[in-house]
Amino acid sequence: MEKNTNLYVLTEVHKSAKMGMDSISAVSKKVSEPNFKDNLSFQYTQYGDILDSVNEIYKKYGDIPYDNNPMTDAMAWTGIQMNTLTDKSNSHIADMLIQGTTMGIIEGRKLLNQNPNIDQEVCQILDTFVKMQENNVEKWKTFL
Repeated sequence: MEKNTNLYVLTEVHKSAKMGMDSISAVSKKVSEPNFKDNLSFQYTQYGDILDSVNEIYKKYGDIPYDNNPMTDAMAWTGIQMNTLTDKSNSHIADMLIQGTTMGIIEGRKLLNQNPNIDQEVCQILDTFVKMQENNVEKWKTFL
């Protein structure tokens, strides 16, 4: 498979995992319930593990991932702050996390379906990432 396609997929996984970590960081300060906080912490670690794996694969291509656009990060943070101004309930935060994670699942599934010839290890990390997000959505549903 072409190096550029593999790097593109890795970059998309990197951006999505970083966005997940940033979102969890932003909402975790607004959560007080211990079980909810534990879920946030566990999922944050999962995203970090995905980033570590992506970074290792990147090295094999002689490249390094770039950080997300600071403007995109700022807009996401602002959106979270605005969405939790009047409602910091577990249900509302879980709803926000489900919506964001579902967008990541959709993008991941598109990448899998539209790039059937990516290298096996790139396909594996993408598939693992999508399944992790699907499992996380199921966990968030319990907080609705």
